[in-house]
Amino acid sequence: MEERILIVDDDITFALMLRTWLSKRGFGVGTASSVAAARTALEAGGFSLVLSDMRLPDEDGIALLQWMAGAGVAAPVIVMTSYAEIQNAVRCMKLGARDYVAKPVNPDELLKKIREALDVPAAPAAKSASKPAPRAAGSFSEQPLNYIEGRSDAARQLYEHIRLVAPTNMSVLVNGASGTGKEHVAQLIHRESKRAGKPFVAVDCGAIPRDLAASEFFGHVKGAFTGALADKTGAFEAADGGTLFLDEVGNLGYETQVQLLRALQERRIRPVGSNREIPVDIRLVAATNEDLEAAIARGTFRADLYHRINSFTLRMPCLRQMRGDIPLFADFFLDQANRELDKRIVGFDAAVAAALAAYDWPGNLRQLKNAVMSATLLAAGEYITCRDLPAEVTGGPAEPAEAPLSLRDPASEEEQIRRALATAGGNKSQAAKLLGIDRKTLYNKLHLYGIE
Repeated sequence: MEERILIVDDDITFALMLRTWLSKRGFGVGTASSVAAARTALEAGGFSLVLSDMRLPDEDGIALLQWMAGAGVAAPVIVMTSYAEIQNAVRCMKLGARDYVAKPVNPDELLKKIREALDVPAAPAAKSASKPAPRAAGSFSEQPLNYIEGRSDAARQLYEHIRLVAPTNMSVLVNGASGTGKEHVAQLIHRESKRAGKPFVAVDCGAIPRDLAASEFFGHVKGAFTGALADKTGAFEAADGGTLFLDEVGNLGYETQVQLLRALQERRIRPVGSNREIPVDIRLVAATNEDLEAAIARGTFRADLYHRINSFTLRMPCLRQMRGDIPLFADFFLDQANRELDKRIVGFDAAVAAALAAYDWPGNLRQLKNAVMSATLLAAGEYITCRDLPAEVTGGPAEPAEAPLSLRDPASEEEQIRRALATAGGNKSQAAKLLGIDRKTLYNKLHLYGIE
């Protein structure tokens, strides 16, 4: 069946040239010079893809995307825009556009993006405006997590691997540096699995005291040890039927690793102080920023446990490996910050965009999110400027060290916590040191202010 493309552009000469070029490559092509004309063409149906200019005489590409979503037209959209309007192209992608291409158009790049968009089969376009558009094959569920997918090759490969492994029952090891979004990936695997209706239970292995690890994982009965004042349900039992996520699994003590291996092998647990064994059915997703094979060589991590939790490995790309996605992520985090802080910041000025793209982001997505949140809080105008960013991002002079956080001053406490997190690249232990408080106090404050 012929693949048909609708070109929406009021530059008649450019549209004719593009139509001729695409026709020679085997596509059927239609044209429209306004949003109104595009609506008429799409209502008639038969188009596999829409290639739309951002600016049109009657409305803009955003209006066309909003109409398509309301009318249930599921054809993928590629937006054509000038470099100065990349910010608007990012907004289009959040409204459902598949990709964007900058003008003047590079023919090879455009053909690659068209091919990529068409190779992900879309569900048949619904014509009733009263029904939502069907979910495209290969996309994630209609109840999305609080995230946005990158468009770089590294991001595309990651999400393709997630789509492949999520429906299986394989144990997954998510390996990546701090701040790359390992728990988000674990949640996404759960959401797209056959266990989606069951619990997702996350355990921070680095925060469990060794003498309480067995209780945290397997529970305990009243009186099992000093302080066991009531029965406790462990993480394995709480996650029964669903997914158990072990974050920073490399931090587990050797004795705990032995207990964990036994539970995974036998699929049965025994609460501390109990003679009763409880059958459990969990899917395990573990995460680490360590080289577990090196830990095995050092004798600090069991090889048999490593192979038990590592049926499939997902390697998280660092943000510097996805530089082309930085404007997309930054804009997404800006929208979150605007909502959380009740601000109305429009975007980033040109100098900020260049600084964000040039910086290496050792704290990855978490650091970028914290930097955008902090800058949004400080911004006085409509756009974030370089003076609003942390000094390490702009390459400016280091700011003088601040006095330790005073817990007696709640008026400035939240701002200081956000600044410390941004400075530490999202590393909570380092942020706690900067603030002059312990890690547990910091976690309590993060919970109090709703800071992720």
